Amino acid sequence: MGDSAQFTDVVLRDVVAADLEAFLAYEHDPEAVRRSRFTPRERDAFMTHWKTRVLGDPANFVQTVVVDGETAGSIVAWWEEDRRFIGYWFGRAYWGRGIGTRALTAFLERETARPLYADPVVGNTGSVRLLEKCGFTATGTVRHGEDEHVVLVLGRSG
Repeated sequence: MGDSAQFTDVVLRDVVAADLEAFLAYEHDPEAVRRSRFTPRERDAFMTHWKTRVLGDPANFVQTVVVDGETAGSIVAWWEEDRRFIGYWFGRAYWGRGIGTRALTAFLERETARPLYADPVVGNTGSVRLLEKCGFTATGTVRHGEDEHVVLVLGRSG
């Protein structure tokens, strides 16, 4: 229980254009890529994806996580057919400090759709633990390509 966490200011806000540069850098962090098993996009593809698919879809709820005034990551909720999913990405400097728990807890107060789904890769134990701390329950696994992902659900009964 570190004292530093007590002094860390974790805030959610709407995404601004400058955040995308930080998000791009975080997506290309080699350790984040290894843990998530996500292939980072090249700059132009990344910017196009964010501007059209993420920010350009009014059904999505997207927030920047700001820690002590710095862009620390993002949390997104989106629809896949009839299921509402969430995902997030934090810069490595913000891992393991309770920031994800605080940010996701605040996000879940604003994103009221239930049930919510998440499906991190099985080996991403930090992400699975974060979701479980925030009330998600593992319900099984699903394959995406070569990787097995844990399916977690929050508020299945409504």
